[in-house]
Amino acid sequence: MVTSPRPQRATLSPLSWQVRADLFAQLAAMEKSGLPTIQAFGHLRLPPQSQPRVAAARKLLARGTTIADAGRSSGLFTELEANLIDAAASAGSPAPTYRRLADYYTQRAMQARAVRSRLPLPGFLLLAGLFLQPLPALVSGSLSGGRYLLHCLSPLVAIAALAYLGSMLFKQQEGAPSPLRSAIEVVALHTPLFGSMLVRSNIRDFFESLALMVEAGMPILQAVPKALETIRLGTVKAAFGKILPKLTRGSTLAQSLAQIPYLDNGQALALIGTGEASGTLPEMLFRFAAMETESINAFNRQVADWLPRIVYAAVACWVAYGLLSGPGIGTQMPEELR
Repeated sequence: MVTSPRPQRATLSPLSWQVRADLFAQLAAMEKSGLPTIQAFGHLRLPPQSQPRVAAARKLLARGTTIADAGRSSGLFTELEANLIDAAASAGSPAPTYRRLADYYTQRAMQARAVRSRLPLPGFLLLAGLFLQPLPALVSGSLSGGRYLLHCLSPLVAIAALAYLGSMLFKQQEGAPSPLRSAIEVVALHTPLFGSMLVRSNIRDFFESLALMVEAGMPILQAVPKALETIRLGTVKAAFGKILPKLTRGSTLAQSLAQIPYLDNGQALALIGTGEASGTLPEMLFRFAAMETESINAFNRQVADWLPRIVYAAVACWVAYGLLSGPGIGTQMPEELR
């Protein structure tokens, strides 16, 4: 059988979390029902703006392209999603990965909606502060109408620019390796709390993908390279890449992972060692991945709860400082009488 060349990865923006949740929930249900892949993609029902990607993926599938490559090149899947699905398909069925991705994106979409629902009040307070702080200077005549508007609107333009930059950086993180992505990774890894959770999510993806393939009977030496493709962070991927030569020389998985700096708490090594000794390695890998998933989800829930409160407190303090340190809103004593 002649293998068709791997399609190029799409440069389209990733689908929204809610659309991705719907996508993988539908694929999981149809895969579980035994519907052939090409027919399953034909039955996908996504928002109209996403349907061209579905049609493109279906055409690629008809040409014999793998599920992962069809989704990647059409823009339906991100690079990480395609790698996870490729690993799961190699293990037998992508249904468990579809379900896990659907659950993950459903939670992220709910958390995003919760954050958005709590941000209007801090946003209103920010707007009020921007327009109220320079108002006394406008009333006194020391500030013209044009400069007043410039003073009020320039912070909004800066905030919009930062939001746009943040969205671009997020897209770079999910894209192909590049110098910009490497720079973003360095910043992300050194961000308090968020950096460690990003590392843990990468490690979770590695172990869960490895568990899927080992459970399906794939030899560990074949499963590890495929599982490595699910790691997005270059430094983490390089660290875990060192275990393959050790496995080739006959070391156990636990022994090969012993020197990985990201596993210094010993929990993963203990479970893996127990699994190898008892012949239940896939079960232990799944157990560790499930524990990490719960910790990551709990962290995301806390971020969704506290982010609006932190924004509100920061804006309130900024407005209060501006009013107390500025000229105020009352009548000011003339300079010559002070």
